[in-house]
Amino acid sequence: MTEIPDTSPREQILDAALPHVVFDGWSEEAFRAAVQDSGVDFALARSLFPKGGIDLAIAFHKRGDAQMIERLLQEDLSAMRFRDRIASAVRYRLEAVAMFKEEVRRGTSLFALPHNAAEGARLIWGTADAIWSTLGDTSEDYNWYTKRATLSGVYASVVLFWLGDETEGHEATWEFLDRRIENVMQFEKMKAQVNANPLAAKFLSGPNWLLSKVRRPMDMPDPDLPGIFRPRGSK
Repeated sequence: MTEIPDTSPREQILDAALPHVVFDGWSEEAFRAAVQDSGVDFALARSLFPKGGIDLAIAFHKRGDAQMIERLLQEDLSAMRFRDRIASAVRYRLEAVAMFKEEVRRGTSLFALPHNAAEGARLIWGTADAIWSTLGDTSEDYNWYTKRATLSGVYASVVLFWLGDETEGHEATWEFLDRRIENVMQFEKMKAQVNANPLAAKFLSGPNWLLSKVRRPMDMPDPDLPGIFRPRGSK
């Protein structure tokens, strides 16, 4: 039986699942084996993870986000250029799961399935939102969406590259990350130029207003990431 540290039942089950995921993926089999190893009552385990393996995969992803946030809040990034802060955040996120590469690979395959793709997209969006929010982004207009959309694309591509990277210390991944972050910064520069153009600003005033009225998917706080995602307009 796997030895589980003295943590909450939710964390105990997730920790117990990791060795099984390597062989069984984020599946019902891995969930049941984890519950047995953890010693948590099965009814309680099912209430914590109603969908079994996929809920475990979601919890694993959010744990990585929480660890990234914690490290970002501890590090002094004030001397860095903003692009380097973003790159550091993505790097911290991958380093949080560096010991669980196969589990990440299994999760990537799980969320690539058509019936799980929407959930996978939400998780990636959540990671991008966590990065921007923790780094102090306060945008409210369409910039809120475009920043997270572009960073979501960067993060997804970097994860795929990282999974196949066998260079020492994942140096190739960090070089790839720097190139992709440069793409984001170029896009932000282009947006600033467009906004500075009076004609373009008038043209975008309608879409900007409409987007500002759409309820953002992360307006409600995430219970797994306390204190980070705040409702719009909160201080």
